[in-house]
Amino acid sequence: MSEKKILIVDNDRLTRNSLQELLSRNGFLSEVVSCFDDTIKELGKNSYKIVIIDINLPDQDTFKLLKIINKQYPFIKIIITSEFASVSKAVEAIKEGAFDFITKPINEESMLHSIDKAFQNIELLNDDNKNSKENTYSGLYNIMGCDRKMMDIFDIIESVAPTKATVLITGSSGTGKSMVARAIHQMSDRADNPFVEVSCGSLPETLLESELFGHIKGAFTGAIADKEGKFLAADGGTLFLDEINSASPSMQVKLLRVLQHKMFEPVGSNKTHEVNVRILLATNKNLTRLIDKGIFREDLYYRINVINIDLPDLNQRNNDIIMLAEHFLKKLSKYHDKSFSGFSTDTIDALVNYHWPGNVRELENAIERAVVLGKQNTITIQDLPGNISESAAESISGKDSHQSLKKALEIPEKQIIVNTLKQCNWNRNKTAEILEINRTTLYKKMKYYDLYAG
Repeated sequence: MSEKKILIVDNDRLTRNSLQELLSRNGFLSEVVSCFDDTIKELGKNSYKIVIIDINLPDQDTFKLLKIINKQYPFIKIIITSEFASVSKAVEAIKEGAFDFITKPINEESMLHSIDKAFQNIELLNDDNKNSKENTYSGLYNIMGCDRKMMDIFDIIESVAPTKATVLITGSSGTGKSMVARAIHQMSDRADNPFVEVSCGSLPETLLESELFGHIKGAFTGAIADKEGKFLAADGGTLFLDEINSASPSMQVKLLRVLQHKMFEPVGSNKTHEVNVRILLATNKNLTRLIDKGIFREDLYYRINVINIDLPDLNQRNNDIIMLAEHFLKKLSKYHDKSFSGFSTDTIDALVNYHWPGNVRELENAIERAVVLGKQNTITIQDLPGNISESAAESISGKDSHQSLKKALEIPEKQIIVNTLKQCNWNRNKTAEILEINRTTLYKKMKYYDLYAG
C-alpha cells in the first residue's frame, strides 16, 4: 500500500475530503494538506508517488511549489486541479512539468484514470529489465502485442508519430484506440505539451460545441463566465476526438473548418482564435456506411482519413490473449495486494477459446474480477465471469460428442454447484439445502470436482 500513497493539496475542505474518500474506496492511501508550507513539510516527512494540487493555493504560487517538487522529488507525478476559468494556468503547469490536469468539479472517473496513468508511467520508469519480453511488447506506452497484426500497427505508430499528419483510429470498442492516440502523442515532439481527450458521444451538440471551442459569458443560459475550450487547452499539443461518428452535421461543418485552417470562434463570440494543435480522431463505426446513409460528411471523412490505424478485435489476435492475461494478472495482483502463480490449464483454454466481444477491455475486467474473487494460488475457471466459463463448458461438450451421458452431465452439474456455492458465499449447509442434496453428497461432489476455493 505504501507504493500507492498520494498527497492531496487543496484549500477547500469539501474537495479534500471528497478526494480522500474517492482514493480510499479505490485502494489508495492519502494525506491531505491545505497550503504551500504544509505541503513542503509533509513531503519531507513521508514518501509519496503522486501529489494532487489545486492550481490556486492561498499562501503561495502553485508554480513555485511545482518547481520545488520537480527539483527535489523528480519521481513524483503531479496532477493539477483547476476551475474552468483557470484552465490556461493548468496548461501552463503541464508545460512546467505537471503530469496531468483535471477540471473542477472533479469527475471521479477522470481522476482515477489520470492516477492510473501516473502509476503506469512510474512503473515503466522504474522497470530495470528494459530488455525483457514484456517491455519489448509494451514499449509503445503500454500497448502490448506480439501478433503480426499488432507488430504492423506498432510500425505505423512509430512512423506517423513524429509527423503532423491527422490520424483516424478505427476499431471496435475496447481495442485500445485511446492508448494508440496517447502513444502517438508521447512519441511526437509534442509530448511535453498537453494531451486533451474529448468523447464526442458523451455530450449533446450544444455542450460539445462549448466544450471544444469554449464560450463567452452570456452566450447562452447558464454561461455565467467565459470558458476556454479544449482546442485552446490543447494548444501546442494533441487533441484526441473520440467517437467522432457521433458529431452532428452542423458540428461536422465546424470541425472541417478547424481541421483545414486551425481557426475557430468560441460560442457567442466573433473573435477568431488560431491554434497549433495536432488532431487525432477515433471511431468504432464504419464511416463509409454512415456516409452512404447521409449521416457523416464525405468531405470531412477524406480530411480526417489521412492516416488510418485499424485495430483488430482481440479474437483476431489469439497469440496475444495469454500474454495480455498474464500482464493484467501481474499488474492487478500488485494493485489489489494479492499473489497468484498463474492460470490453471482449463482457464487458459477458456481464455483462448472465448470470443471476447468487449475485446482487451473485457479481458482486463475479467482478470480483475478473477484477482478480486480468487481464493487459490492459481486463477481457476470458476474465478472467471459466468459467460466465459459457460462458453468454455459449451465448447468442451461440443468437441467431445462421443463422451458418455454421465460424463457430459458433469459439466453443467459442476457449474451449478459452483454458482450455488458462490451465491451462498461458500456455505456448504445452505448450498446443500438449495440443491436439495445432503451435505455428504455435496462434500463428495466438491472433492470430485476439486472445488475448495471457499
